[in-house]
Amino acid sequence: MLAVPWPGPFVDDAWTFELKWDGVRALLEWDGGRVRLVSRRGDDITARYPEFAGLSAERPVVLDGEIVALDEQNRPSFERLQARINLTGPARVAAAAVRTPVSFVAFDVLLDGEEVTAAPIEERRARLGAIALPAPIVAGTVIPADPAPLWQFVIDRGLEGIVAKRAGSRYRPGVRSPDWRKIAHYRRVQAVVGGFTPGKGGRGGTFGALQLGLWDGPELRWIGGVGSGFDDRALAAIRAALDEMTVADCPFAADPELPRDGVWVEPRLVALVQFKEWTSTGRLRGPSFQGFTDDGPDAASWADEGP
Repeated sequence: MLAVPWPGPFVDDAWTFELKWDGVRALLEWDGGRVRLVSRRGDDITARYPEFAGLSAERPVVLDGEIVALDEQNRPSFERLQARINLTGPARVAAAAVRTPVSFVAFDVLLDGEEVTAAPIEERRARLGAIALPAPIVAGTVIPADPAPLWQFVIDRGLEGIVAKRAGSRYRPGVRSPDWRKIAHYRRVQAVVGGFTPGKGGRGGTFGALQLGLWDGPELRWIGGVGSGFDDRALAAIRAALDEMTVADCPFAADPELPRDGVWVEPRLVALVQFKEWTSTGRLRGPSFQGFTDDGPDAASWADEGP
């Protein structure tokens, strides 16, 4: 179940509020014998996160939540989590788990011995609270009616935002439902990488900016480029990956403002980008690269991510 964007906090007794965690969305499943982690796109990501292998409960459960890594100030850090995303190999995974430990913040339950997606959210939260969750699995905190203290906490700590959920609502798998509203402190977008511009000066061997787009039906709609937020190591690693994905034809729909010196790639990588606002022509203003997600390109659509 996914949330719709909402412009700002509001007070309403028919809604509750919780933190919007800056991590990787996942379902955590325990069938009575083993734990399985499933990404938003349906991939099995269990091997990347051995921390969660020790879950046990009185009956099989499926939890919805977010895998998060904390920074030195105990704030969720998507940048730090990059060290764990898409990592393979038992030895590398084990070493990364020591360097960059993660937690699973559960905010909903879909199965608690029986499927409970049709139950109201209050019942699902009560069920979640009754499950003895071993560390590093924790249940998120919920604030009723007035999110002002939580929103101030978000601002003071520089966090991503909050999520509002309608009282009495059921869980609707795979649906972007108005029963959930995401209220961002920092605006972010998931966008497909369709190319890059060559670097100049100190970036002569890497790239200047990634060229980004969102799927608008069958067309990839160009939304601008992002050239900040990269360190030297990232620049080199990303350029090496892009060189293996180059194609002759531009994947973007025709746009007179597309860079003429663009080098085009298969639209497979999905970047998370922080930005100030959308321009009137549908471009990102003040974008900064945050990292790559493990979502598929179809997650980056104009309907879901656009203004």
